[in-house]
Amino acid sequence: MTAITVPAPEAPAAPSVGRIPGNKGIWVGITCEFVEFMVLFTVYFVARSHFPEAFEQGTEHLSRTAGTVITLLMLTSSFFIACSVATLRSGRRQQSLLWLVAGLVVALGYPVVKFLEIRWNLAHGINGSSGIFFTVYYYLTFNHLVHAMWGILGIIWVLARHLAGGYSAEEYSGLESLASYWHATDIIWLVIFPFFYVLA
Repeated sequence: MTAITVPAPEAPAAPSVGRIPGNKGIWVGITCEFVEFMVLFTVYFVARSHFPEAFEQGTEHLSRTAGTVITLLMLTSSFFIACSVATLRSGRRQQSLLWLVAGLVVALGYPVVKFLEIRWNLAHGINGSSGIFFTVYYYLTFNHLVHAMWGILGIIWVLARHLAGGYSAEEYSGLESLASYWHATDIIWLVIFPFFYVLA
């Protein structure tokens, strides 16, 4: 009589090393964002090469305090959202929610500070027609603000899904996608900040 051999159950596949976070869609968006700002940075360098004095003097008229505060807000918010992803991966859903709420609160400080900065600029006669430096400054920083507002809307959407139980330690690609986009927007600001607020 032939013995019947029962095959052993297959072991679960090990998680792939070097996995790209988030999903393909968000990386298409991030790539488009980087390409857009590469074009804008090219415009910056072309304008700076043609009008070096305007760019050297223009920096002195901007509020470095506002630029520094925005930088701190972006970095802090990115850190909090990264903590939200890390704690969800380890199964601590409640802590992940709290980190995400903290990231949203800090991120909301960016448009508030930007509004106060623009009001300060206008009070000192600085507008888009004040010279080539300020035209480029407003165009680049407003574009970044638009991308940041999309990111803030994304945080609100992901937070709503998180509250509804849409993410778990096994499935959190939406939260990862948000974190990836927000970090990309953060990196772009870290380039913009020295261009306008530091380099003179």
